[in-house]
Amino acid sequence: MRLKKIALLDKDNPRWEDLSASWFDGKQILRFAQEDKFCGQDERLITNAHTPVAGLRMNYKTLQLALDSGIATLTLNRPDKRNAISYELIDDLIRALDDVNNSSARILILTGAGKAFSSGMDLENLKALIGRTREQNIEDSRTMVRLFRTLYEFPKPTIAAVNGAAIAGGTGLALLCDFTLAVPEAKFGYTEVRIGFVPAIVSTFLLRQVGEKIARDLLLTGRIFDAAEALKMGLINEIVPPENLLDRARELASRLAENSPLSLLNTKRLLTNQARAELDSQIEAAVRENAGVRESADFREGITSFLEKRQPKWTGR
Repeated sequence: MRLKKIALLDKDNPRWEDLSASWFDGKQILRFAQEDKFCGQDERLITNAHTPVAGLRMNYKTLQLALDSGIATLTLNRPDKRNAISYELIDDLIRALDDVNNSSARILILTGAGKAFSSGMDLENLKALIGRTREQNIEDSRTMVRLFRTLYEFPKPTIAAVNGAAIAGGTGLALLCDFTLAVPEAKFGYTEVRIGFVPAIVSTFLLRQVGEKIARDLLLTGRIFDAAEALKMGLINEIVPPENLLDRARELASRLAENSPLSLLNTKRLLTNQARAELDSQIEAAVRENAGVRESADFREGITSFLEKRQPKWTGR
């Protein structure tokens, strides 16, 4: 069982580790420290990323994919980067979702390898955002929209098994699945405003899930919230002990698989179609807002201060 403890470390500590969940609180940073020894993922649910599986291409560099008894398990596989969302991971994930959709799998489980589910945007990709053109920013935004909508509108039932921190874009991935199971230690947060971003794209989905009042709280504060609060708000379905997480996900998948495949497909299509017109309109506006803020001085300062591990100096421009 993974042992975790929370340590408050001085911000100048040279061992400071980047986590999108971490941000300055006065002179300290909230950081998750972990023991060196912990149980790995259930090997029954993992296939090496380069091992062929019938009906699946399996040529992913940032994912692992297993297919067993009609259940596909997709594992974000960048544990050394806390499964941060890179452009390569986005591309792999979109292709993998297409592969699973075209396979014999009836249910999809999404989880993360190592200490986190996903800590948000990859640092190298974050650095590259400064100085990009408006056209490039719009294209980046549309790529993220494509990922989120592919997962949200996936024709087969999806289950997120959140094994640790799921921050910013990681929160988006975890909560866009039909079912979300999380370990007690899981952390969530729409932290975009804390580094000069606008949570434009995720807001369109969050409003549908929790309503305006709670959405305003989470999006405007950018605060981190735990699994217990996420459950109370209806953002996750269950809290599961770490040692039981994947077994519980498979149990739920097996129960879903007992239902008529055609009925599941048609029900998901019905739900998707009911939301599509509203999402189309809102997301187009979100893409423009997301791209526009990246041209601001506050955006550049937010990214720079985050990378330099210091307090931002906002100008409001």
